[in-house]
Amino acid sequence: MNLKRGHFTLNNKKRNRFIFRVITLSLLAAAIVFTIYSGFAKEKYNVLKVGDYAPDFALVDLDGIEHKLSEYKGQGVFLNFWGTWCAPCKKEMPAMGRQYEVYKDQGVQILAVNIAESDFKVRTFAEQYGMTFPTLIDKTKSVMQTYNVKPLPTTMLINPEGKIVRIITGEMSESDIEGYMEEIKPG
Repeated sequence: MNLKRGHFTLNNKKRNRFIFRVITLSLLAAAIVFTIYSGFAKEKYNVLKVGDYAPDFALVDLDGIEHKLSEYKGQGVFLNFWGTWCAPCKKEMPAMGRQYEVYKDQGVQILAVNIAESDFKVRTFAEQYGMTFPTLIDKTKSVMQTYNVKPLPTTMLINPEGKIVRIITGEMSESDIEGYMEEIKPG
């Protein structure tokens, strides 16, 4: 009887060791897969920086008109990423609208890119805050990912040659907005 008990104990030890090894190897395999996936994801979305050319994109505005960034070459572009729920976005939209009225005829355009909200929410917000500049919706978040936008609001200043000259995260005052538009105004 002791032999059987000893034999049974030995089999339990072997079984436990086997289970421990399988779990350890599974965790190592998962870590390797995660590391490889992270490497590909980093390569896919390179971090943009000042001096880089702004990647082209095409998004549709609230009137169904497609806007391509490349169509604005030769003009300064104030590319603003925002959300209806974002308190700083609510504060800066009226100031952006006032400065847009001053600078739009001087070659500075605003493209306001909403991050994946419904047309109804965006339209209601745009009407409430008097947004007269193109208001686009990034329904798939592909532009947000391409531009590595993390916090909202984030604004990219793009010069007439298509290069990013400044990246601003967080709320801007009206005097900030005015200065930034001067910075990207052509000629």
